[in-house]
Amino acid sequence: MSRHHFIPILMCLLATLAGVYMIEFQKRGLPHAHILIWLDTESKCTTPSLIDDIISAELPLETDDPEAFRVVTKHMLHGPCGPDGRNAPCMVDGNCSKHYPRLYYDEKTIDGDGYPVYRRRRNNRSAVKGKNRFDNSHVVPYNRYLLLKYESHINVEWCNRSRVIKYLFKYLNKGPDRTTMIIHDNITIDGETHHEKIINVDEIKNYLDCRYLSACEAVWRMLAFDIHYSYPSVMKLTFHLPDQNVVMLRESDKIAATVHRLGIKETMFGEWFELNKVDARARELTNAELPAKYVWHARDKRWVRRSCRTCIGRIVYCNLAAGPRYYLRMLLGIVKGARSFDVIKTFDGKLYPTFKEACYARGLLSDDNEWTEAITEAQMWASGNQLRTLFVTILLFCEVSSPLQLWEQNWEVLCEDIEYKKRRELRFPKWEPKDHQKKNYCLLKIEELLQRNGMSLNDFENFPKPDPTLLGNVENRLIREELSYNVSLEKEMHEKLYSNLNAEQGLIYKRVIESVEQEKGKLFFVYGPGGTGKTILYRAILSRLRSEEMIALAVASSGKLISTSYETSISCRKNTTFQNTYTRRLQIFILCSHRHN
Repeated sequence: MSRHHFIPILMCLLATLAGVYMIEFQKRGLPHAHILIWLDTESKCTTPSLIDDIISAELPLETDDPEAFRVVTKHMLHGPCGPDGRNAPCMVDGNCSKHYPRLYYDEKTIDGDGYPVYRRRRNNRSAVKGKNRFDNSHVVPYNRYLLLKYESHINVEWCNRSRVIKYLFKYLNKGPDRTTMIIHDNITIDGETHHEKIINVDEIKNYLDCRYLSACEAVWRMLAFDIHYSYPSVMKLTFHLPDQNVVMLRESDKIAATVHRLGIKETMFGEWFELNKVDARARELTNAELPAKYVWHARDKRWVRRSCRTCIGRIVYCNLAAGPRYYLRMLLGIVKGARSFDVIKTFDGKLYPTFKEACYARGLLSDDNEWTEAITEAQMWASGNQLRTLFVTILLFCEVSSPLQLWEQNWEVLCEDIEYKKRRELRFPKWEPKDHQKKNYCLLKIEELLQRNGMSLNDFENFPKPDPTLLGNVENRLIREELSYNVSLEKEMHEKLYSNLNAEQGLIYKRVIESVEQEKGKLFFVYGPGGTGKTILYRAILSRLRSEEMIALAVASSGKLISTSYETSISCRKNTTFQNTYTRRLQIFILCSHRHN
């Protein structure tokens, strides 16, 4: 997509409440843009039907909308991959890394992680592209208007959870792809003996940390086209404790001269106090709200009323281990028009000696709520590893009254990246771990962090411990594959099949389920001519067991083996070969009744 295609799309940001975009270049040449847009209240999509009107993941009907069908077929079909394209770029270890083809859904839903699951109906619509046929399960979500206007690949997604937005921001700001290249010739030929000589090369000394710059990106930058944009602008607000403002010191500067430098005590935070002393309008704003109405002039070191544009303020993050600075930052979010540090520490006419006590007086701290608030705030920008490190820091250095309660309130936040990472580690993109499995992985990582600091989860009373047996089962590829069923779909299938069983099928069904539930390990032989409903019975039993998260294996024996077992059942003790075969079949059927704990 060329630059003149980008500009109209990006101009839509100006009509929204806020937006940011980042242009990225690929090695094959042309740039592409990642755009994140916040809509205002009147334009937000609050119901699935409104989302379906804007974003579609289905093929249009060719007879009703031939232009849309043509463009979707040309630009918005993923594949071929999987069995039809094993060498496709999206293939990783035999599976599509983008999880195509997707499952069919009659209605749009939101999964547990806040990601949308778009409507993909099984309506027999299909399109032929090349030698392959595609249906709704291969369609990349798109917006019809943008697709028809620009006729290029434009993937449109909807997000409504802070967790999703955070990872989108991380993707937008990940920076260019980089690679480390080592260029050397460590094999030479001796001119006299004509033998090869290997020279040991110092890889640390002789390396080049290079960045690939395509011709398209080079031209884009030489012409000074915008690479990124955000609206509105965000201003970073610094703060400090009394007489503890940050001073930049060069190597050539002398400390005594720097301390007595003119204007050294005038800081952005300190001038906020001075502004509140003389401006009644400023006294109606908190420190974070100030940039919306005032502009900071760094050269003059003063705040001036804003005459145009829009800006929002964000107070810099402070770790709870910082002590008084952490509690001062909490107060800055609610105190308006402060003219000194004492005003910040004053509540209901009483001056408290510390910022922490002022937070208690205002109800900002109650039991362990302050630690939960710290984790909740960090959740907006921190990664999973950083959140778990913060949690361990709280356990080690803060006075937590109930570590168990703190874990129960925040375990979902601490586990937010577990599913993604384990899918990549286990090379199983469709694996959906249960809550207790996520907790186990998270507890294991917390235990590792605690042991680095000489402690363990055993040091905290009633705190849950990771179950190593459960983790071992998840790591087992065979068990993991047999537990990858969609439990809800299996329940629906079981209800449908069970309602169609006749009396004789129901009797067999009851006997088999009874053997499984009571762990009797019986072996059953169902005999009947073709068309009597044996397959429906098997499927009903399998769906029942799988809906209860059991491992159920469906195996088939050859007709020759069945005939042999019938004819030689009396003399099976003498026939060692048949006895071993019969024993293996028996073990397989016993495995069908094994409940996975």
